[in-house]
Amino acid sequence: MNRLSTFALAASLTAALGGTAIAQDSMGGDAMAATEKCYGVALAGANDCAAGPGTTCAGTSTIDYQGNAWKAVPAGTCETMSVEGDRMGSLEPLDRDLPTAS
Repeated sequence: MNRLSTFALAASLTAALGGTAIAQDSMGGDAMAATEKCYGVALAGANDCAAGPGTTCAGTSTIDYQGNAWKAVPAGTCETMSVEGDRMGSLEPLDRDLPTAS
């Protein structure tokens, strides 16, 4: 890659990252601020980070709707989310649908 190409790539990346910051500021801050952790609503392997015992991080839940695994959802929607079996999302970890210890 020549110097001009390297400079052009660096400039385009800087512009793209700057646009992301502007978009986040126009939404009232960090995009994560518009979400909340919702426990018990993620499908197996589709959780976001910090699942409970038996998992290590994102994508490591082993049971659908695992009670100690969370998924980021739009703020204010977690406790109104329902999943199979008349279960609801929770803002706190749940003691239901946990993997068995091996």
